Amino acid sequence: MGDVLAGFHAAWEFESDSVLIRYERGIRTPKLFQALGERRVPLEAIAGVTLTPGRRGTVVLRVEPRAGADPLIEAAAGQLKESGDPYRLVLPAERETLAEYYADELRSLLTESDRTERYLVAPPEAPLHFKAYDGKASFDGKAVSFRWSWTGASSAKWKAGDQSFPVADLGGVEWRSPEMFEGYLRLLPRDADASAAPAASVASAAPVVPQADQDPAAVVFGLGYGPVHESLPFAAAVLAAVRERGASAPVPVSVPAPRRDPADIAERIRHLGELHQQGLVTDEEFSSKKAELLAEL
Repeated sequence: MGDVLAGFHAAWEFESDSVLIRYERGIRTPKLFQALGERRVPLEAIAGVTLTPGRRGTVVLRVEPRAGADPLIEAAAGQLKESGDPYRLVLPAERETLAEYYADELRSLLTESDRTERYLVAPPEAPLHFKAYDGKASFDGKAVSFRWSWTGASSAKWKAGDQSFPVADLGGVEWRSPEMFEGYLRLLPRDADASAAPAASVASAAPVVPQADQDPAAVVFGLGYGPVHESLPFAAAVLAAVRERGASAPVPVSVPAPRRDPADIAERIRHLGELHQQGLVTDEEFSSKKAELLAEL
């Protein structure tokens, strides 16, 4: 098509084989968009197109990426807020007819909708780094490094020392948004011997996963540490590198949360209560996070 459709925070250029999304820069543009800059989305990476009413006199044109096509979406695992969705283009309502035209044109060009086994959208490029609450995470394209901070890192991490994880030893990435309670980025090991495990071990209880603040393979987020626009592109780049290395099994993005020690839950609820009393957590946030913690008992 070769046409450009400009909306709030982004402009989409429709090409014969892809959609080139260019994100604006500015104080009102979500920081994740600014960090991404631009993204080329091949038509084969798109499963569908929707056009829906938006808020306050707007319409929203959105392309639905195929499952497995975009490492950023895979790493996010459904945790992005609607306003941070890089596949939404918000337009004034008076441009609805034009948007509907482009939506129909795109639909006519789509041929695949099932899951793809390879990434079709390019990941953020290394080197990448960000500052977490308990250390600094760096990725040079070949290995992920964690350097612990003097003030934030737990004694368990200091005892383990700074860490370096070659991509070849990794099986995936688990990213828990810093906009949620207890956000973190955890590196998952590549378990090449899983298929050879004895039958008895398969039937046994799941292995205990250490808390992120005690796990040398994880960094934890905090207020101002590990924001989405820094930590999510980082996770996506690592995830793409892992798959490119040819992991034998589908790359896992998340793992079930382990059941916690009741004493640990009680301590965390007490700390949450202190934040609530100090006015750092709202009534709604306190109730919601307390319920999350109790559900892990």
